[in-house]
Amino acid sequence: MPRTFGDAVIHKSHFDFACELDRPLPDHPSPALTDDMRRLGKHIAENLVDDGATLQMGIGAIPDAVLELLGGHKDLGIHSEMFANGVVELVERGVITNAKKAVGKGRIVTSFLIGNKRLYDFVNDNPFVEMREVDYTNSTFVIAQMPKMTAINSCIEVDLTGQVVSDSIGPRMFSGFGGQVDFIRGASEALDGKGKPIIAMTSTNPKTGDSKIVPFIKEGAGVVTSRAHVHYVVTEQGIASLFGKSLRQRAYHLIEIAHPTHREALEKAAFKRLKCMPAP
Repeated sequence: MPRTFGDAVIHKSHFDFACELDRPLPDHPSPALTDDMRRLGKHIAENLVDDGATLQMGIGAIPDAVLELLGGHKDLGIHSEMFANGVVELVERGVITNAKKAVGKGRIVTSFLIGNKRLYDFVNDNPFVEMREVDYTNSTFVIAQMPKMTAINSCIEVDLTGQVVSDSIGPRMFSGFGGQVDFIRGASEALDGKGKPIIAMTSTNPKTGDSKIVPFIKEGAGVVTSRAHVHYVVTEQGIASLFGKSLRQRAYHLIEIAHPTHREALEKAAFKRLKCMPAP
């Protein structure tokens, strides 16, 4: 196990019993990136991530696609429920310095890690990585203090009004929603007024080709991020800014970033649902 700092530091006197185990940690390699993932990452990196921003992102192809394209940025910080392999290279290249953070300055602050041996070696005995309890990392009060807080979270589907489903496919639970609600809320309430709450997904399901932007969420699915809290929705087709928009405007901007093969059907569905054509 890597030796880490922060809340993970526990004196041996606190243990009643300990058993040594000698086997390697599970290795979670970085996923292969598709062209769509890279286009999506480019939209976020070039348009929504500013120099000096504090980032929150999870694990998977979308965070890795964004991180891959941040090599030209300066003084980025990390305050995230978790992080994975892609962060290490940016630290080594001097892109992630945490120098602009108001809280946890100079340090990556996170609650848990998953990745490969390179990641575990990076955090081992590294005083610049601080492991904190999740009620601290995910506190909206703490998150809102981060400069230019940029929260990047993925989802399963978004309906034409901006309701975000992240944990279920219909009534079937797919995953937990983790810190999405905490960080979307925290970024939207950023004290410097420069937070960017982002929902990111490919426009279609890579296995079925179905649109992830849908007229209605599937029956039995759960809304994780409400349409009252959603700000930016990003696909490989572009960026939709939804905050403060009417339902007609939301439908228009979401259809713009849907896959071209699904746009006509979505326009018809929007007209049927809203009793009028979507409007910019």
